Parts: sequence; structure tokens; C-alpha cells
Amino acid sequence: MNGSINWYKILQIISLLCLLIVIILFFTGNKSATAPFLTAFFILLAMGIRGNENLKGFSYTFWIFAGVAAAMYYPEYFTSYGSLEFKIFIVPLLQIIMFGMGTTMTLDDFKGVIKMPKGVLIGLACQFTIMPIVGIGIATLFDFPPEIAAGIILVGSSPSGLASNVMAYIAKANLALSITLTACATLLAPLVTPSLMKFLGGQFIPIDFWDMMINIIQMVIIPIVAGLIFNYISHGRISYFKGSSGKKIVNVILGLLVFTVLFTIIGILFQPIVNEDITYSQTLEWTHLSSLIWVMLKAAALTFLLPAVLALIIHYFSKAQLVYQYMPLVSMVGIAIIITIITALGRDNLLSIGLALILACLLHNMTGYFLGYWFCKLVGLDEKSCRTISLEVGLQNAGMASALAQVMDKVATVGLAPAVFGPMMNITGSTVAIWWRRKKPKEEKELASIKTS
Repeated sequence: MNGSINWYKILQIISLLCLLIVIILFFTGNKSATAPFLTAFFILLAMGIRGNENLKGFSYTFWIFAGVAAAMYYPEYFTSYGSLEFKIFIVPLLQIIMFGMGTTMTLDDFKGVIKMPKGVLIGLACQFTIMPIVGIGIATLFDFPPEIAAGIILVGSSPSGLASNVMAYIAKANLALSITLTACATLLAPLVTPSLMKFLGGQFIPIDFWDMMINIIQMVIIPIVAGLIFNYISHGRISYFKGSSGKKIVNVILGLLVFTVLFTIIGILFQPIVNEDITYSQTLEWTHLSSLIWVMLKAAALTFLLPAVLALIIHYFSKAQLVYQYMPLVSMVGIAIIITIITALGRDNLLSIGLALILACLLHNMTGYFLGYWFCKLVGLDEKSCRTISLEVGLQNAGMASALAQVMDKVATVGLAPAVFGPMMNITGSTVAIWWRRKKPKEEKELASIKTS
């Protein structure tokens, strides 16, 4: 509109001025004074590029860079407040993110295994072979300290996340295949990720297979299942919730209680594995059994009953859309907070190996795209599926890797690679996706030429 102020342009200009000040201060020897200007540069740029259709997809990444810059200069503000250590929020934030992921999923997402078996099997094979193997190769090549090297392998051994679905959508790739691969890889993670870490990462640091498996179930699988239940009930997809009969509600609650009992039984079976000091016979002793049942009942309540009741309330007041509208924003903020905290905690390590780690993560990420794409080409998949699997392989669930590093109490070392990999993959993924969006697949070009001829 003529005469109106273009605030986006103004923000971009001010951000460039901040960058200029950073450069001047840096080369005049006043490096410590660059802190507020560098942080302001990223914040203003993140807001300014929102007005550019081609660049606004990078806005979120620049917000993360702003958090990272602030954490590097002022780590004391992002590690603790008094006796409260901020790292305790990493796991709950991941659980919220995974719950949000569950609310976007339906059981139909898994039907792709039947509809596209070849693409799914090849995609999963690429996901859990290329990145772990490339990861150990890069960690060995760069000769990182053991815990840093283990972090690179942990990123490679993690499943893909929601970022791959977003990038597949932007790239106009096979979105249905992307969603199915992400869902299947995530469900396989409790078994595959600890196995890969035990076999590959165990060369660098001790890995407890069972402990890691249980942690992934608690941090990833349970919140996703809770999100699925919330999704179905809040949308009235379950027939029991479509009527007003109290009997139907009672039947559903009874069904959820059956799941609660199953969780308790599973807990009894897993207790000797989780706690090596307890034998199977001791699980039947009341002192162990009662405490275990109480823990499993709480877990089952959080997984099934709480989301069911919450979904019922939201469904009754028809407010479900608000949840789906704001959950992506909550997830994005959660990931940014996790990366900022890890950066602050690992600041000293980043200062000593930062550039090498950035290069290693970039090489890891780009190799995943490259090998994922060309392997699919070699086995004869169509162009859209090749692009999809390439993105699935290169884009990992860095949030899950970060949370695992936290429960291992190695967030300042093992957690560094996920913290670097996360924002980097958003930049490379967006770039690759936008490039592919502009480059039509060969099949579409051939179809268009047939129609015009």
C-alpha cells in the first residue's frame, strides 16, 4: 500500500546495522561488546524476514540462533536460577513436544505400510543404517572426545521428527510416505536406537540398553500415545463419544482401565530388567509389587485417563481447534528452549571444538540427504519418494537425542551434537525443500508433456 511504512524492511535494515557494529567491534578487539548486538541481529532478522515469502521459512531458525548467541555470551542466565537447574525442563519439554506430535497423528498414518510397503521398508532401512554408520565414521574422522563422539552417533541413531514432514510438504514430495515413515521410525526407536547406541556408541561411552529403552518409552512413546488418544476423543472419532449416553462413557473408561492393568503387568515383567537388584520372584513380594503398581497406575493415568478426560472436556466445549492451532507453536518454542539450555551448559566445550563440531554435523546432515536420495534412485523408487526418504534420513529427532543426553547426565557433552544439529538441519532442510519445490519431478514433466502433445 502506497505511503504505508514497511516495518519488515526497517527491521531488516536495523539488523544489518547491528551486524555491521558486531564486525567493527570484533576487528577492533572489543569481542565481549558484540554480545547484545549479535543477539539483536538475529532477533531483528528473524522478525524482518517474515515479510519475505522466500525467506520467512528461516525465521524460526534465526530465533534459535538468537537463543544460542545469548546462551554463549551469558550462560549463567540459561543454566540455573538460584538452586533451580534449568536442565530439568529438557525431558518435560520433549514430552510436551511428543504429545503435540501425537495430536497430529491418526491410525491412518500407519496404513501407509500396507499401501506403500516398498517405500516404507526402504525408508526405514535407510533411516537406521545410513545416519548411524556415517555418524561413527565422522566421529572417528574428527577424533572428538568420547562423549562428543557418542553424541554424534546418538543423533544418527535417532528417528526422524516432525521437521521432515514439514520439509516434505514444502518440497511437494510424498507427504503420506513421510508421515508414515516418521510414525514407524518413532515407534521402532525404543528398540532400534538403544541397539545402535550399544553397538556403535558403546565404543566411546558405556550404554545401558534397557535404561535407554525405558527412557525412550517414557519420553516419546507414552506422550505420543496420549496425544493419539486425545486426538481421537477430542474429534469425536470414537463412536462411544458421539452419543450422549452415560453407559457409553462408562464403557470407554472401563476400556482405558483395561489398558491400565496391562501397563501394570508389563511393569511387573520389566522390573527385574530395569532394576538389576530385583529378581522376578521379588516382584511378587508386596513391598516391591505395591510400589511398582502405584508407579504404573500413575503412568497409565497420564497416558490414557488424563488425556481422555481432557479431550472429553475440550470436545464438549468444541475447543479442540485451539489445541491444534497452538501446539505447533508450543513445540517450536520447546525445541528452542532445549537448544538454548544445552548451549549454555556446554558453552566451554563448544568454545574449544565448536567449529569442528559444526562442520561435522553439517557433513553428517548433508551426507544423509545425498545417500538417502541416491540409494532410493538405485533401487528404482519414483522421484517424489526419493526426495521424501532423503529428507527423512537427513532430518533427525534432535530433541529426543538431547533428552536422552540429559537422562544420561551428559547433556553438556553428549547433548552438544543434537544442539548443533537441530538448528542446522532446519536451514539445510528448508533450502533443499525450497529448491526441490521449484524443480518439478521428472514424472510430472513427462505427464505435462503428454497432456500438451
